[in-house]
Amino acid sequence: MSDNTQQEAKPLDQFTRATQALTHIFLKTEVKPVVGIILGSGLGNFASQVENADVIPYDEIPGWPLSTVEGHSGKLVLGTIAGVPVAVMQGRVHAYEGYEMNEVVFPMRVLGMLGCKKLIVTNAAGGINTSYGEGALVNITDHINNTGRNAAIGPNDKRFAVQSGFGQRFFDMSNAYSPRLNALAKAEAARQGIALHEGVYMAVLGPSYETPAEIRAFRTLGADLVGMSTVHEVIIARHMGIEVLGFSLVTNMAAGVMPEANINHEEVMQIGKRLEPQFASLVKALVPQVAAA
Repeated sequence: MSDNTQQEAKPLDQFTRATQALTHIFLKTEVKPVVGIILGSGLGNFASQVENADVIPYDEIPGWPLSTVEGHSGKLVLGTIAGVPVAVMQGRVHAYEGYEMNEVVFPMRVLGMLGCKKLIVTNAAGGINTSYGEGALVNITDHINNTGRNAAIGPNDKRFAVQSGFGQRFFDMSNAYSPRLNALAKAEAARQGIALHEGVYMAVLGPSYETPAEIRAFRTLGADLVGMSTVHEVIIARHMGIEVLGFSLVTNMAAGVMPEANINHEEVMQIGKRLEPQFASLVKALVPQVAAA
């Protein structure tokens, strides 16, 4: 094999791959989003709030990983909400689907390169805190990464930074979830009469749900919620300099918390869909506030 052939076979770095995805997206839309939104299980209908939408299936975007889980329809929706240009991910991928961590966060990298300076990230979660109850909406104030992995592992590429001073090899996570954006969410929820709790989200690798013993251990560690997503997207968002507002919808109480039937994904989806109107009302009102903050 010649040297030229060896060079041609060398895998593209993530920044180059993200640039290819970016080029394709801008061939499909003229929207320059400033706020990115990632929708978790059962919350995908929020994408219908986007006006003048350009919808791009994930399988049309070079390098974009494909969702394989029910409730993640796999579309990038670009348009406006209350006049604010947005990019909405209607579904995400997870490491438990067999994806490497750099693939899981590839869409997050692209959102930043599209121009998003703010991120609203959402998920369906199991409730550990017994004060919540099924159907609670929780503003994430911090997280615990219990997946055994970190999405920033590997070569550090400062070209991904969207703000000066970010993109460093070692970066601060003290305010992973923006206190000032959290304050906006709290105030807007109060205006709408929506009960908005606060809590710490713990991420596990999945795909199995947790055992009662694990939930007891997680509670001891300070977790209020548990799920299989979000933290790696947030880690990469902070590496890039993107400010984050996070929400969990408690679609079930975690194992052992309540003496109820076995947990299953179908019930998670049903509860997410039932509570989606309240969630949509809150997030739609927050988009212009987050953009202006």
